[in-house]
Amino acid sequence: MATTKLSERALTGFAKGRLYDQYRPSYPAKAVTKLLAAAGVGGVRDARIVDLASGTGKFTELLAAREEGFEILAVEPHAGMRSELERKNLRRVDSRDGSATAIPAADGTIDAVFAAQAFHWFANQESLREIHRVLKPGGVLGMIWNIEDYNQTKSAAMTTTWESKLHDLTWTFDDNEPRFRHEKWKQVFDNQVKSTPLTILTSANPLFSLPLGEDEVKFTTWLSKESLWSRYSTLSHIAVLEGEELEKTKRTFTEIVNGEDVEANEKGEIPIHGVTYMAWTSKIPE
Repeated sequence: MATTKLSERALTGFAKGRLYDQYRPSYPAKAVTKLLAAAGVGGVRDARIVDLASGTGKFTELLAAREEGFEILAVEPHAGMRSELERKNLRRVDSRDGSATAIPAADGTIDAVFAAQAFHWFANQESLREIHRVLKPGGVLGMIWNIEDYNQTKSAAMTTTWESKLHDLTWTFDDNEPRFRHEKWKQVFDNQVKSTPLTILTSANPLFSLPLGEDEVKFTTWLSKESLWSRYSTLSHIAVLEGEELEKTKRTFTEIVNGEDVEANEKGEIPIHGVTYMAWTSKIPE
């Protein structure tokens, strides 16, 4: 079975697994509860779940802490990320090497597949076929992203002026890697119902239901400027920077967060605004 390959640039950006785990935000409990309910596994004891591209386990640990006692298969191709997850010794979590095109699960055995902060990396038909394979009839693919204003889509409205400036800085780094902010990940679902020579030859039938279910939860997090830089620098397109390019980026970042328009609390922390975006779709039986 083929394996989805991340580019060398993307792999380099993910190499600092411990920093990623330390500085990337967790997911709001309200958003997690909404997504689990939409996927039909909220409140379901012993449901079998795949956390696909589980990374360091930011989403996995929230699933493992739930009262449902989920049986969780955490699938992650990056060894450094996987080792960080395994250090947590999470309850009923089986951490395995694998990818969106090579999920180590038997046909039709999984109640729900979740991709947290990840689906944009493997939004292709090959991945959809593999996810479809492991899901039970009517099983659900759920997707969730934490998206700070500075990492939003190009047309998104910004909460503050300084976050708009940081958003502009983010968009100066366009390395052609697929990201949520490029808004292309949905195309793989829309393309299911488009008739082309390729779809006619491969599969004329859609694998997942449309339209996608969608919801979002707004959040505000207060961080020190140093902690915000630590979080910002875990973005895969920032994490690969070195030397003068990295120093120049940090100088620009520092100028932005030290601007007169930046609000700070008594601890010197500044507010980071964003949304947790969720989407889901059900397997269409063959």
